[in-house]
Amino acid sequence: MNTLQSVHVCGVLTDVDTIAGLDEAAELFKVLGNESRLALVWLLSREPLTVGALAERAGLSQPLVSQHLRTLRQSGLVSSEREGKEIRYALADQHVAHVVLDAIAHVTEPNDQGNEQ
Repeated sequence: MNTLQSVHVCGVLTDVDTIAGLDEAAELFKVLGNESRLALVWLLSREPLTVGALAERAGLSQPLVSQHLRTLRQSGLVSSEREGKEIRYALADQHVAHVVLDAIAHVTEPNDQGNEQ
């Protein structure tokens, strides 16, 4: 069986084993492989929010949102900041927002047959 041994990265033929960050990118996609976490990232791409606001807007329970936020924080995707009695959550940077928004755009754009993908 033939396996992929090299790929083009930025126009340069590169061995798959030497692509920096490949393992980390795979872990990122594992974390983002949950629809609820994708929804939370999408919401946080618009503005920082509290657990309560995230729960209300995502239609999830507060304990479930807290659990997902813990996973996102442990992955370095989300940060938190205390404001008085509340904690606001925000994306750690906009890179992950671009990944999620591009993925959503990709699957919702019409394909060659005029259907969404």
